[in-house]
Amino acid sequence: MRTMQEPTFLILTALAAGPQHGYGVVTDVERISEGQVRLRAGTLYAAFDRLQEEGLIAEDREEIVDGRVRRYYRLTGDGTARLAAEAERMRRHARAATARLRALGAGGTA
Repeated sequence: MRTMQEPTFLILTALAAGPQHGYGVVTDVERISEGQVRLRAGTLYAAFDRLQEEGLIAEDREEIVDGRVRRYYRLTGDGTARLAAEAERMRRHARAATARLRALGAGGTA
């Protein structure tokens, strides 16, 4: 299994809160990343297509808002498992980095 890119991790994290439409995911990712990651529509929808092909997300429902279709996406069981595995991998790496920084006397918390 290859390492997950940060935008993908954040998209899956946003969907872990429940089904969301594209703009909801964009704003949630920006909030989660404290403004460090800002997804563009083209990037987001390309990621949605890829994540659907991989079975990590699925369309949840559609609704019409102001005459436009708003499509909601949700995390699948495989998506939940993949997000959990990636979060654990990142925790292990952060613990190792923190331990080494402490050994240097550079501080850090875990």
